[in-house]
Amino acid sequence: MLTQGIVGYSTADFAGDVRAGLTKEGQKELPSKYFYDDIGSALFEVISMLPEYGLTRADERLLREHADHIVDRVLLPAVVAELGSGNGQKTRWLLEAFCRRQPTTYYPIEISRAALASAKLRLQTIDCISIVGFEREYLAGLLEVAARRSGGEQTMVLFLGSTIGNFDRPAGDEFLRKLRQILLPGDSLLLGTDLEKPGTQLIPAYDDPLGVTAAFNLNLLARVNRELDANFDLQTFKHLILINREEQRVEMHLRSTLAQTVSIPKAGLTVRFGKDETIWTESSHKYRLDDVARMAERAGFACDAHWVDTECPFAESLFVAR
Repeated sequence: MLTQGIVGYSTADFAGDVRAGLTKEGQKELPSKYFYDDIGSALFEVISMLPEYGLTRADERLLREHADHIVDRVLLPAVVAELGSGNGQKTRWLLEAFCRRQPTTYYPIEISRAALASAKLRLQTIDCISIVGFEREYLAGLLEVAARRSGGEQTMVLFLGSTIGNFDRPAGDEFLRKLRQILLPGDSLLLGTDLEKPGTQLIPAYDDPLGVTAAFNLNLLARVNRELDANFDLQTFKHLILINREEQRVEMHLRSTLAQTVSIPKAGLTVRFGKDETIWTESSHKYRLDDVARMAERAGFACDAHWVDTECPFAESLFVAR
């Protein structure tokens, strides 16, 4: 078993994205990808265990129950690349299924160093696996994987946990098209999507009574303070969720409870907030199965199969590059 890591992270990129988001015309924004520093990754692990948040357990149930069926539909030999591996807990079922058929190289691609280290630690006990981690943005990491592929090898990409739902729909289509351009015909993508569900399930999932999701959201401002020397007063911002039925999404915001000015020296920025003005931090889009199949077609894939959890409506869908 080989384990190695390839590192890449830029504070300048973080500062640039913060500056662009907080000076945006109209609605201020911060990119959700920056939730996952060491503290944010740890908080998300806690969120995934909350009884109100069923998505992670649904994702894991499907992979545990159907891993062999999924791998049987993939052309071998293959390498496995995962976009946003997290701690690797749910990926284990698929990797074990692969390793029952072939020695397997696994490429976790993460912007959180802590999550990458956790995934390697969890998965290194699997027989016949080599782990090469990339601390990269998703597509930059996948390009590194593509550059290493050998003749005759297929690539299977994992994009689990409904992370695609964090993209606006046109941006999600564009992301999948760019992903497809990196792949070759016959390569595959296993995509997790959170399916539509009633508000009685959605509200506690994103605003849990323990306040863990609120802490996760507020940690984004704390990270700006820590890394960019900002002076956000976290006590003056409140976690807010909105259900947008027309756009089929849940939105997370941080609401300023008073008019205030915040300085972010390392981003070269001073920002004014009005009372009740919000920073939009995340979208979580919900889908129907026919939405998922159409998304595959638009990006240059064929949707080969769906596996659906009914306890907490969620799907794993296998796309094959045309």
